[in-house]
Amino acid sequence: MSWIVIQQSVPVFAQAFWLTLKLSFYGIIGAIILGLIASFLRYFKVPVLRQISAVYTEVSRNTPLLIQLFFIYYAFPEIGIKMSATAAGISGLIFLGGSYMAEAIFGGLKGVAKIQVESGLAIGLSRWQLARYVVFPQGLTLSVPAIAANVIFLIKETSIFTVIAIPELTNTALDQIGLYYHTDESLFVLVIAYAIILIPLSLILTWLERRARRGAFGN
Repeated sequence: MSWIVIQQSVPVFAQAFWLTLKLSFYGIIGAIILGLIASFLRYFKVPVLRQISAVYTEVSRNTPLLIQLFFIYYAFPEIGIKMSATAAGISGLIFLGGSYMAEAIFGGLKGVAKIQVESGLAIGLSRWQLARYVVFPQGLTLSVPAIAANVIFLIKETSIFTVIAIPELTNTALDQIGLYYHTDESLFVLVIAYAIILIPLSLILTWLERRARRGAFGN
């Protein structure tokens, strides 16, 4: 392994590093928003939309991101919907992540004690007030561990973006290997780059989980 080669490849990987962070950020934020909407539709049993949400969740969770990206990037243009590779990647991450976030948040909402929901209804809270003051704060707290796991999962899924030629970390490593045959050096930098992203994030999310658990159970 050549440390000179590693040093020379750092600028290229640095660009890919920031792009990976950008794609992950937009994808995760979009997934959380979509997950919130889908979980609330299911929890409050909104007619028709509840069924649509359930179908979306099943389809999204039971198809690989690879297939979803192929469909978004290559099939959509056939029906007049064209987007850049970056937009397709973010859309795919949101589509996949939204279903996982929906299940995580829905599980948290279902964990709210039934007596608290009934008490809210008994004092005349509207559905919106019940969601805002009773269900949402407690349900989201209970959802934190599952949401944290999904965040890590979605960041790692950005490696699939290489199939539509987005120059994120994995794609950059494969390009470096193909161009210069520096396999060991490229894979080493790839591992280090993901470790820089995931290890601190994992520690932060673990801390948040503990805080949420103390808040939920009063410890």
